Amino acid sequence: MKIPPVICSLILSAASAFGNFAELVRQGDEYDAQFKAEAALQYYLPAEKLKPDDAALLVKIARQYVYRMSELSSKADQLKSGRTALDYAERAVKLAPNECDSHLALAICLGKLTPLMSNKEGIEASRRIKSAAETAVKLNPKNDYAWHLLGRWHQELAQIGGVTRAVALIVYGGLPSASYDEAVRCFQKANSLNPARLLHVIELGRTYALMGREEEARNWIHRGLAMPDREKDDAETKQRGRKTLKTLG
Repeated sequence: MKIPPVICSLILSAASAFGNFAELVRQGDEYDAQFKAEAALQYYLPAEKLKPDDAALLVKIARQYVYRMSELSSKADQLKSGRTALDYAERAVKLAPNECDSHLALAICLGKLTPLMSNKEGIEASRRIKSAAETAVKLNPKNDYAWHLLGRWHQELAQIGGVTRAVALIVYGGLPSASYDEAVRCFQKANSLNPARLLHVIELGRTYALMGREEEARNWIHRGLAMPDREKDDAETKQRGRKTLKTLG
């Protein structure tokens, strides 16, 4: 049976769009691997126009806007880039609610935004981070970064003192419970899944420092500092580790 010319044209157009999409994403991925956010976006954003409902692409775009935050000098610009990242992550969750990476992106974006938010916004973001990280772990228990984010959440919240918690209870309805022990468990799990990721190692050491377990803290932080930088935030993570070591004497 002969295919009508109109149908042929539609098929060819769809094939061309798919080919363009795949090539745009491929080129964006090359820059993403080099942590060159602006260059990656030059390919990812046109790809989004071809497939605006591709959740995996939206996660990649969100990551670039998060990367941009550390390269921007003003708080207003950082906040704008972070909120753009969050919009993309939220779209990804709506489109792919059963994908670990969607919820992981949401937790990461909220975590980057929290220091720039008001107290009320920060408390609400904290609740959402915990929920997103727990969902990511549930959807893919073998994702080391999901465990890491859950560990960071416990590490950060466990540092908040009783007075601040009391104020938060009165003004904002309280904070979720968190503990250093749970942070250690999550970091240990993350490290067991991916021992080559230095941020698991250093944050485990930093948690031990917060618990007063100084020898373990030194051992883990020194181990992390000896590892090669492979990811965009590794240098910053090492700086946090060195700062913690100085507090140990």
